Amino acid sequence: MNHKPVVIYATASCPFCVLARELFRSRNVSWTEVSIDVEPEKRAEMMERSGCRTVPQIFIGDEHVGGFDDLDALDQEGALDRMLAA
Repeated sequence: MNHKPVVIYATASCPFCVLARELFRSRNVSWTEVSIDVEPEKRAEMMERSGCRTVPQIFIGDEHVGGFDDLDALDQEGALDRMLAA
């Protein structure tokens, strides 16, 4: 399935990051992960783009989705597929 690019700013140990990955995996959606525990300088980039300090921070195309709770809410509303549509 073609979809808009997905970027997840995440850490390895964050349980909400794991849930976000699982949700995208279950939808066969690929993503680019920016690991801020491996590249701590990327946290400033994440904060500048999202205005948030916590992970995960999820972007679909150029649109900031938010964290896992926001992603899950979009999915529950049926809006996630529309947002992903290329």
